[in-house]
Amino acid sequence: MSLKHATLGLLSFGPASGYDLLQTFGESLANVWPATQSQLYGELGKLADAGLVTVAAEGPRGRKEYSITAEGTAELRHWLSETKPAPTRRSEMLLRVFFLGLLTPEQAEDYLRDRATAAVEMRAGMQEIDRQLDPQDGDLVIYGRLALEWALRYSAMQREWADWAVGELRRARKEE
Repeated sequence: MSLKHATLGLLSFGPASGYDLLQTFGESLANVWPATQSQLYGELGKLADAGLVTVAAEGPRGRKEYSITAEGTAELRHWLSETKPAPTRRSEMLLRVFFLGLLTPEQAEDYLRDRATAAVEMRAGMQEIDRQLDPQDGDLVIYGRLALEWALRYSAMQREWADWAVGELRRARKEE
């Protein structure tokens, strides 16, 4: 997924300023595709240069409100329906797990417990977003809820896996 398509997707729901988009990223796409302010504003400039969005209004202090163009909508639909998602093969977390044997057993367990804690915290954050969703908000909530459910299940799986992995390390040490 790209920031380009995430931005076009959010603008397909209606015009928004960079600030508004950043807020929406934080509230709805945080578990899917986070974006920093500099990344988002840079992307909006690129999208405008490519004719995929336009500045629909300008306000005080240089505030710009962007709208998706017909070309932007066509690009978004093409991406949604005609391109396959790239398989994700890289995981820094799992790469570290692969080399945990280079640490002391206590350090390895600490790392895994930290992963379990991070998963619990992620799940709590997603549950808070879930509580704040208003079912009357339309497609953004309906489809955002599907992505949110994935994050809830994924975080539960990560916690369960990390707890299991700590147990496996302990079992392996007892067998030595």
